[in-house]
Amino acid sequence: MKRLIFGVVLASIVAWSTPNLAAFCGFYVSKADTKLFNKASQVVLVRDGDRTVMTMANDFKGQLKEFAVVIPVPTFLRREQIHVGEKSLIDHLDAYSAPRLVEYFDENPCRMTLREESLAMPSARAMRSSLNGKDQAKSLGVTIEAQYTVGEYDILILSAQQSSGLETWLRENGYRIPAGASSVLASYLKQNMRFFVAKVNLTEQAKLGFSYLRPLQVAYESPKFMLPIRLGMVNADGAQELFVYALTRKGRVETTNYRTVKLPSDMDLPVYVKEQSEFSKFYKAMFTHQVEKEDTRALFVEYAWDMRWCDPCAADPLSTEELRQLGVFWSDGADTAAPNVFLTRLHVRYDNAHFPEDLVFQETADRTNFQGRYVLRHAWTGNDTCAAADTYRRAVRERREQEAQRLASLTGWDAAQIRQKMGLGRGPEPQANPAAWWERLWKK
Repeated sequence: MKRLIFGVVLASIVAWSTPNLAAFCGFYVSKADTKLFNKASQVVLVRDGDRTVMTMANDFKGQLKEFAVVIPVPTFLRREQIHVGEKSLIDHLDAYSAPRLVEYFDENPCRMTLREESLAMPSARAMRSSLNGKDQAKSLGVTIEAQYTVGEYDILILSAQQSSGLETWLRENGYRIPAGASSVLASYLKQNMRFFVAKVNLTEQAKLGFSYLRPLQVAYESPKFMLPIRLGMVNADGAQELFVYALTRKGRVETTNYRTVKLPSDMDLPVYVKEQSEFSKFYKAMFTHQVEKEDTRALFVEYAWDMRWCDPCAADPLSTEELRQLGVFWSDGADTAAPNVFLTRLHVRYDNAHFPEDLVFQETADRTNFQGRYVLRHAWTGNDTCAAADTYRRAVRERREQEAQRLASLTGWDAAQIRQKMGLGRGPEPQANPAAWWERLWKK
């Protein structure tokens, strides 16, 4: 039987002489959500002071009886601190914050206006038999501090004296621990962290009628604002995609032990990117290119915004009730007024070689709005004649060439192929290096 062990992460100017448009306007066209990426995990972190509510979406593929998750947590968790949430909440958050494509339509230049239009384990029966093994656990220095059934999950809270005993206990209870896990487990034990172990209770799941895994939520208090990812990389078969949605009161969230950078944004792209699947191809290629430029050692801000509004909206902002279900505890007592919530969406592609440490976060006071936003500008195609129209048509030709070069720069794609798709031909010939000044002195 296939066995898996996971960490927290289970298994992202107009060229002619007119004023610049407002920064966040236009018609929303398409979005780049988490579905574009394979092996994509999603975690929602609600944080204020020392209080954290963490929601983990499972992207496990396989028989549910083989699923289990092992998560280092900074404190003991009572039954009441564990909840099973709804995947639709994370889907809504993803849609709201996803990088988006917007479009504008140029007006008739003869009127001198520009119109804006606007992501392996034993069965439940085997787990139950393990719940009775407290004496065996004690002999290995492992303490089963609590055991709960929450929704369709059977949950253990473990502590241990040493990593070898914990590793032995996990192995003897059906967890196939990959090589290299022992040192990672030891590092968490040195931090006095406990382990949250969850498996699917198939009987309870059948009663509830769910055919998929709902997100697990835990609420706790700790000065540590972090996300343990290293345990999930031990048995990973390649780079992983992680999307973190941080909901805070004050402002943008960033990491303290890795670089946090904003994705290139507000770029004009060729209009053909709107075609079916082209935007998803662009976004995946662009993100990969930016990851490579940062040597796979950075987290990227895809969205940072006050959740009471959006512009343009890829989805409506979450309601007060939806935010409360995700753990926004400071919304308690709110009637109609939306709570003060700032959303930071972080996207990271990580592996063991480039991310040797867990992610450590801090909340900043920066409330500057930012979104991954990419613009299509449709040229005016009328036949009116005037001096402004002649100037406009020359500017459009230059603008389209700039769009081709910009798309090539963002993605690493071949500029000649981009120009071909745009119907621009081969493009300008490369300029020869000018002769040095002394070569021109005595040229014959």
